[in-house]
Amino acid sequence: MESLVKADPQGLNDLSYRVLGSCIEAHRELGPGLLESAYEEAVAYELTLAGIDFQRQLDLPLWYKQVELRCGYRLDFLIEGSLILEIKAVNELLPVHHAQLLTYLKLQRLSLGLLINFNVAVLTSGIRRVVVGELGHTENALLV
Repeated sequence: MESLVKADPQGLNDLSYRVLGSCIEAHRELGPGLLESAYEEAVAYELTLAGIDFQRQLDLPLWYKQVELRCGYRLDFLIEGSLILEIKAVNELLPVHHAQLLTYLKLQRLSLGLLINFNVAVLTSGIRRVVVGELGHTENALLV
């Protein structure tokens, strides 16, 4: 069943702001300098408190010529079946991080993903919003 949020661009944008609020709260409490896994746990807790439905560490199979390849790809979070949230704790976000999320969006046939680097003093400087398709009005739009 397709998520109602997935079919509604405004609902998807509203969901992304709610998810960002949960991430900001986790960062406010923990600050920078921890492992990615610590932030993932804290964000999961905040999403639960906010009543946001999610799946964690979701297997992402890759199909090649009608054969499913089990390559070990995993989504950090799939939020309400409509939004991918990828968490990083790195010195800086690199183009490969953006490419990874963009690929995950295409494989899942989703339009919106959030790439968040928690290893920053102020979380808003570590947020990248990645949009694919009509939601962004371009094939590979990157909005911050």
